[in-house]
Amino acid sequence: MQDMVSIMTDPGLPPATTPIIKKELDAFAECSPSNSDLIAYSPTTTTMINENVIQSSDQVEYRETYESNLRSPGSPERQYCSSTTQPHNDSGIGQSEGDIKNEDDSPRRLCLVCGDFASGFHYGVASCEACKAFFKRTIQGNIEYTCPASGDCEINKRRRKACQACRFRKCLRSGMLKEGVRLDRVRGGRQKYRRNPENPYQVQVVSALKPHILLEDIKMLESLIACEPDCLEINTTLDNSKHRTLSILSDLYDRELVGIIGWAKQIPGFTDLSLNDQMRLLQSTWAEILTLTLAFRSLPMVSLKRLKFAVDFTLDEKQSKDCGALELYQACNHVVERLENLSIMKEEYYLLKALVLTNSDVKIDEYQALKKFRDTILSSLSDAMGILRPSDILNQIQQLLLCLPALRQADHVVRRFWCDVHQQDLVPMNKLFLEMLEAYNR
Repeated sequence: MQDMVSIMTDPGLPPATTPIIKKELDAFAECSPSNSDLIAYSPTTTTMINENVIQSSDQVEYRETYESNLRSPGSPERQYCSSTTQPHNDSGIGQSEGDIKNEDDSPRRLCLVCGDFASGFHYGVASCEACKAFFKRTIQGNIEYTCPASGDCEINKRRRKACQACRFRKCLRSGMLKEGVRLDRVRGGRQKYRRNPENPYQVQVVSALKPHILLEDIKMLESLIACEPDCLEINTTLDNSKHRTLSILSDLYDRELVGIIGWAKQIPGFTDLSLNDQMRLLQSTWAEILTLTLAFRSLPMVSLKRLKFAVDFTLDEKQSKDCGALELYQACNHVVERLENLSIMKEEYYLLKALVLTNSDVKIDEYQALKKFRDTILSSLSDAMGILRPSDILNQIQQLLLCLPALRQADHVVRRFWCDVHQQDLVPMNKLFLEMLEAYNR
């Protein structure tokens, strides 16, 4: 299986010396977590770029976007919860032991039910102790609640006790699994559960005596879920010229590039590589990563044959043809169809995306460090698919890895398209985008 994604080295390639991405990566060298011990690793997103890193006025926008993407976001889906999460101060530098004791400064995941600080993943979702206990009591006692109002009561930290019916409904809507609650009320020996391969929304209960693991036990997967970038919105300040669609696409690609730099820095094992190797991997795989992200994001629109580039911006075949991006559309839509045929799950997508980052054919200085990084992702993928698709795990992994050639083909198309746009000077392209486009151009 590992041979299918082995890295082909090319000694003729030049060393990575381009300036902007190196500054972006170097800015996080001190505050990014190392992964010498994956089990103890827990990412934090509270970071700040050093004021001296980006000095020119035309790079201020990158700095602001980069900081905002990599700071601990406000939405519950993007925050973290772990007893090993190391708090940082506003400058991104590690705090002293005295400051670490101040829990208010620690980036933490929020409860998906009430919004309070989550104590961990309980019954399948991040939740606080109060909502965990409430859900457990309700299931064990087989309690039925009735809402005194219209059934849409607001549930938050202050009002979570106001309506038990709406609170329980929100527990279920947030993804809490009834099958995860022990009905015998016996302490210890937690019941293990995993997805039913024939119906991903049902759960198979597994005896605690068997050595099965849960998805939340896979630390690599937990980190990838936490650091997945949000879908962007278009920049409404762009002019309404005849090339406005290309301008929007150019701006989105540039902002997505900033996002994947921050995403990569939070993957356990990536920062163990040398700075030059980090740059080489990002410069050589960014188009594949963005294509996979676009394809997975577009799966809900597969029947409409539309690509979802942003929350408020999609393209169909006709629109793509009108702006000269038909070949790009077709290459990306081909990947969408491959993922649709696989019925890819989000956990598989997260791990495949990280694997793409390691599947580069550029020369790497520290190959053993990259191999260790890649093997950790492959091992996590195997564990996850053993839970999600236990009936035919080997075949499913092979089919998933067969998406890599389609992504590599799309890489050529994406790079060629944007090189043509740049050469014809059709729309403005920011410096980071141009740097990534020109480096190791295949």
